Amino acid sequence: MSEYLTLPATAPAVVAHGKGDLRVDHVPLAEPAPDEAVIDIAYGGICGSDLHYWLHGAAGESILKDPMVLGHEVVGVVARAAADGTGPAVGTAVAVHPATPAAGAAKYPADRPNLSPGCTYLGSAARHPHTDGAFLRYANLPTRMLRPLPESLPLRLAALVEPASVAWHAVARAGDVRGKSVLVVGCGPIGTLAIAILKRAGAGHITAVDMHPLPLEIAVAVGADLALKAPEAEAVAAIEADVVIESSGNHFGLGTAISGATRGGRVVMVGLLPSGQQPVAISLAITRELELLGSFRFNEEIEEVITALADGSLFVDPVITHEYAANDALAAFDMAKNSAQSGKVLLNFSS
Repeated sequence: MSEYLTLPATAPAVVAHGKGDLRVDHVPLAEPAPDEAVIDIAYGGICGSDLHYWLHGAAGESILKDPMVLGHEVVGVVARAAADGTGPAVGTAVAVHPATPAAGAAKYPADRPNLSPGCTYLGSAARHPHTDGAFLRYANLPTRMLRPLPESLPLRLAALVEPASVAWHAVARAGDVRGKSVLVVGCGPIGTLAIAILKRAGAGHITAVDMHPLPLEIAVAVGADLALKAPEAEAVAAIEADVVIESSGNHFGLGTAISGATRGGRVVMVGLLPSGQQPVAISLAITRELELLGSFRFNEEIEEVITALADGSLFVDPVITHEYAANDALAAFDMAKNSAQSGKVLLNFSS
């Protein structure tokens, strides 16, 4: 690959224009800043937040005010190195850490930059002007975001690095899971990735709960010992899990998580519920002395994820169920919204 890529004037990008309005536009390409490398994007994974911007014109409190390039789960190859000499060389395969913690006086633990109140994320409308994502053929990205990938890790599988880092962070919040009984509620991509990570971490018994057969099949394929489809309340209460990972992102799932936890157990909430009040039987958490822990994004767990994927100790291949050319983004998003028929859906930008 040439040491200096002459960029085309425009490149195809997946852009959310508003509620129900998703387009593949040819967007103008700017020259990169001195600390930015040009990444030839190979794959992008469709995240729940991407779906929300398309379906609702908002993701939680982040409301689209202008058209925005989506995408933060991306991998690719350095096509032009940063002019300031930082970062990987041309031809290096990279994953992307999409967060930019905010400097300033706002209080948060120094070792947990994911909690920075002003943190921005690729493909996020939390701030205005919005932070464009990287669902486009050539993306200018700061070198601090780039994580070189081992040659043994295929780019297609590496597309799971970002969501697997979210799941890894959630499992880490649960503490030592070796030999413990674990319940995972919601077997979308984050839930199934968490199951694979729990299996690698030595969990004693993993129960997976979901509404649909396909997610449960994936859950078993990556390490769940028992799969339960929409269990009755009595069956949930009988699980008595030491640790619960709640990844459904709705109050019904959180209720299941609380009911399925043993007395004195720990519930990690990684599924992002809608803003506002939620009707959950929280009294059970009080009388059982449950520990309810939030889990939001990730920090440097991305390095451990890359290593585990590359050495084969983290088996997540079944989580990827569909791949579409980027030009077929609308069909890809339509599939990704159907959790009964899909796991992680990838966009291929090089096809």
